[in-house]
Amino acid sequence: MTGATRLAHRARDRVLTPLAAALALYGGGVLLVITALTVVNVAGFALDALVRPWGGAVPGLAGYEEVVALLIGGAALAFLPWCQLRYGHVAVDLFTQRAPAAFNAAVDRLALALTAALALFLARGMLDGLVQARADGVVTGVRDWPEWPFWIPGLIALGLWAACAGVMALAPAGPGAAGSHYPHAANGPGPGSGTARDG
Repeated sequence: MTGATRLAHRARDRVLTPLAAALALYGGGVLLVITALTVVNVAGFALDALVRPWGGAVPGLAGYEEVVALLIGGAALAFLPWCQLRYGHVAVDLFTQRAPAAFNAAVDRLALALTAALALFLARGMLDGLVQARADGVVTGVRDWPEWPFWIPGLIALGLWAACAGVMALAPAGPGAAGSHYPHAANGPGPGSGTARDG
């Protein structure tokens, strides 16, 4: 095991995995908040329909749609680093089932490197959008909230996703390393093994 792969292994286990888990929990918490807001808003509309014949009124949550729109982007992206570390993405190995383990590992490492590049590309675009929204003073229409702070969780998630994919491409052989999640790999199945997975 080289020094680079040993460092990648430690970074994955000691740094990236706890951060990815925390970020996924954040995403789950935000989704719970969105669910609660939705329940309250729908209940308000239902009560309004009940009391309206008697002249009553129950308003919905002001700015509900824009609040959900601001929260959902970062929450959805928050799961990607954990999904990446667990090989929870879709993988179709129809053409590699009979290929040597070394070939599968090489293909996997290439896919991981391309995934890291894609995540960085998306992060750069989001950063540009954040800076522009802050400079333009973009605010929501109802609540008059600045939009750019809500981009930060998504930016963090994309950066961590890129780091996870990049480190996994450099990780040493063994369970969880590139190629080891294939059920026919020499090291046996790793996390999320299967011929087709989706997360």
